[in-house]
Amino acid sequence: MSRHVNAISGRLSLRAPQRESLGILARVSDMLSLKNDVDLATALETIRAEFPSVTDFERDFPSLCFALATGVGKTRLMGAFIAYLHVAKGIRHFFVLAPNLTIYNKLITDFTPNHPKYVFQGIAEFAANSPEIITGDNYESGRGVRGTDLFGDKNIHVNIFNISKINSEVRGGKAPRIKRLSEYIGQSYFDYLAGLDDLVLLMDESHRYRATAGVRAINELKPILGLELTATPQIEAAGGPVPFKNVIYSYPLASALADGFVKEPAVATRENFNADNYSAEQLERLKLEDGVRIHESVKVELEVYARQNDKPLVKPFMLVVAQDTDHANDLVAVIKNDRFFEGRYKDKVITVHSKQKGEEADETVAKLLSVENPTEPTEIVVHVNMLKEGWDVTNLYTIVPLRAGRSRTLVEQSIGRGLRLPYGKRVGVPAVDRLTIVAHDMFQAIIDEANNPNSIIRTGVVIGRDIPLEGKQTVVVQPDIVERIKARSAETAEQGAITFTTPAEEEIALTTLEVIKKYEKLSRSYDLKSPEVQALMVQEVAAIYTPVQGVLEGVIEQPDIAQVVAKTTDLVIEHTIDIPRIIVVPKGEMTSGFNDFDLDVSGINLQPVADDILIQHLRTHERERLNNGSGIVTEVRPENYLVRALVDFDDISYDDNADLLYKLAKQVVNHLRSYLPSEAAVVNVLQYHQQRLADLIHAQMQAHYWENATAYEAQVSKGFTSLRDNNYSAVSGGNAQDFRVTVEDRQYIRGMIFNGFRRCLYPKQKFDSDSERRFAVLLEDDRDVVKWFKPGKGQFQIYYHHDQSYEPDFVVETTKKKYLCEPKRASEMQDQEVIAKANAAVEWCKHATAHELANGGKPWSYLLIPHDEITADKTLQGLAAAYSRK
Repeated sequence: MSRHVNAISGRLSLRAPQRESLGILARVSDMLSLKNDVDLATALETIRAEFPSVTDFERDFPSLCFALATGVGKTRLMGAFIAYLHVAKGIRHFFVLAPNLTIYNKLITDFTPNHPKYVFQGIAEFAANSPEIITGDNYESGRGVRGTDLFGDKNIHVNIFNISKINSEVRGGKAPRIKRLSEYIGQSYFDYLAGLDDLVLLMDESHRYRATAGVRAINELKPILGLELTATPQIEAAGGPVPFKNVIYSYPLASALADGFVKEPAVATRENFNADNYSAEQLERLKLEDGVRIHESVKVELEVYARQNDKPLVKPFMLVVAQDTDHANDLVAVIKNDRFFEGRYKDKVITVHSKQKGEEADETVAKLLSVENPTEPTEIVVHVNMLKEGWDVTNLYTIVPLRAGRSRTLVEQSIGRGLRLPYGKRVGVPAVDRLTIVAHDMFQAIIDEANNPNSIIRTGVVIGRDIPLEGKQTVVVQPDIVERIKARSAETAEQGAITFTTPAEEEIALTTLEVIKKYEKLSRSYDLKSPEVQALMVQEVAAIYTPVQGVLEGVIEQPDIAQVVAKTTDLVIEHTIDIPRIIVVPKGEMTSGFNDFDLDVSGINLQPVADDILIQHLRTHERERLNNGSGIVTEVRPENYLVRALVDFDDISYDDNADLLYKLAKQVVNHLRSYLPSEAAVVNVLQYHQQRLADLIHAQMQAHYWENATAYEAQVSKGFTSLRDNNYSAVSGGNAQDFRVTVEDRQYIRGMIFNGFRRCLYPKQKFDSDSERRFAVLLEDDRDVVKWFKPGKGQFQIYYHHDQSYEPDFVVETTKKKYLCEPKRASEMQDQEVIAKANAAVEWCKHATAHELANGGKPWSYLLIPHDEITADKTLQGLAAAYSRK
């Protein structure tokens, strides 16, 4: 691959399918003579020799289609195309077609420098000379014509035009406005462009306007190359869809789902639901209300994720698909009613349909384009088949289809608008990575369709089980030290807490907490008390703190900053468990591999796929390279199908593991032969289910992975870490429960918040099981326990497998020791992952103990405790004697 492709891919952080597309463009630009009036037949023959999927350019100039699934990043790919053609081939003129006003405005924004989604961000050649953007609204000024005094000749020119506007202009056989004479430039802008010898045409969502009169007019520009981008490479015709003949690269939605580039679609219903028990009106109201329940649940999960991971807050919204404009207006009236969720959405709903005109339509479009902004109030959008390509939001999480139609129509028309991920990739939190379609009356039909390997829906969600009917709320719990700083009441002072008696002292104390974070590299928190550190912190706090101004001296006594800093330091030491930040790094040569083992094939019962499905799969999923006996080369050994897929995993080296790979692949092949009727059926299964079988083998290999280094060393980057706010999702309206009160219905304990602690470093905690709650009771009652807490995400960096991190359930400090504690269901004590985490935690404790003892601290131990051993008669010391891991 050329250095330009590598450089641009790196600078623009292109995903694999974008990078492959750019590589293909680079190859095509080397194969073709990029000039006007090229011999089309010769050019087509040249391309077909290497890319047989291209059977016709379908235009009067070489034109190629890149079919990429929604959400993969077609706009960024356009930027990469332009950057490459300019940097590698010296091309400076580009004409970009948008299918409608929405995409037109979006493209102008994305091609404009200093915008967050600027497509050329990082391209050095455009840093000093940013592209000149000429649009359908400003071209008549002459800014797109070289030789004027408006700019030099170093810039590239990107023309962005709206084809829907051009289509409206050519009705009745008229010439489009761009072809009309411009007095300013002395000719039509169209003629000027047509006279260029390096014009490249880029067509966004080209399936929308391929056969329109406007495009036929644009084709007369005779560009040297056409590049089409679409997720739907076909034209809808009366006789059915007509596929494009010039698709040179295809990356379908199924591939994007498998690679994690888009959200995972799921369908939702109620538990034990029977649609026959509801009238049409009742069913519609129920789906609408359940959609809001899902929306509110997702809203909380997104907030919790953003807070826990220091990510930007994402405001989700819900899309309601109405039957017609009257139906849409009726739905909006229902949503705005005070009786619909207490009127919470009356000012948060908009409707979109074709009957909106003038200012009303413009205002709606403005709201749609800003719906991603967390400060924009819209949370429900009701539409009537108006949301087409170009509305590229990332925060659509719930779809409520209320139009009559089959499940397949539902999937095709609605899901594409909500597949984009807000953080650019999946994050491992189901609610954040999922797009939910509320389909009570079609749930079974869609689930049945999900069994089709070509279906994009794989999961179901049950409201009342997976989504609480009561709704959720975000609960932010600050460390106890913050609560104490803010508590200035006489009652608190009587309880012996260190308090700050004025707002100014409170502000200084909170500022001190932030400053202390800069000193976490000290060996222990107690070192904060040294005179040198105290003096430095006082200086920093004084520089940040702004005293009350504009008052006479002596009227308001200014606080003693040094005294407040000292008090806050004492408070931090008292209400912190020093947890060193330890990184274990290998020294010397590092080796890794997999131990020999036999594969568990008992769960494999895959069946052959009919030839017609295989053919369909080949057409829409080219990367699979499936074989149905129609001319595609088969493997000499059937094991090669699996080995070829296995070596694509980053942690598998063919040279080091070839014997094991072929052994495991042979075991799969033998198992298939044991129940399939013929060798052809075995090959069929290997071809069609190649990736699924490779994933199964790879997953089992992980349990037998090993890595060795000549030696390891522990590096302590911090002697202690400040406690962060904990963020929880909890059932709306629920009060915190006394942790000592027995929970009757334990299945709901994960959604409850508990309080009433005396030794905990947080005033409220959340437990994943009742055994964890009972363990908290044990800690509170144990006189040897000084303090404890449940660590939040990121408190530890204990890695137990590759880059997978482990957070213990409890951190406890007693008068003599410190503990990491993990209550675990007794039946899971020998689970391989549990043991792997325990081993990593024991290693961490070993290094933490060495650090602590060298600095006057306490030793660490790791306890893995069966849940049925956590009883009222136990003490921590007794559990430690029985369940300390060595």
